[in-house]
Amino acid sequence: MNAKKIALATLFAALSFGALSAQAQDSVPAHNYMYGEHLDIARALSTEVDATPTCGVVGTHLNYVDSHGQKQTLNYRTIAQGCAGDN
Repeated sequence: MNAKKIALATLFAALSFGALSAQAQDSVPAHNYMYGEHLDIARALSTEVDATPTCGVVGTHLNYVDSHGQKQTLNYRTIAQGCAGDN
């Protein structure tokens, strides 16, 4: 009975280490945009805008694929979408 529990614990530990390494490979450190910087964007995948209850500048994140086929994330600042009628 104890050998069976030890074998199961070992199996779950091995599987969890594999899942952690797979997550580490998928995560790419985000890059902060600098004005005038040349961007290597072959295809845009998605954009995400930080939520804010007020009008103002918010963080925006662009997920894209570069010309080498690598997934990248670019952080930049934009005006919140709720500001369309405000001056």
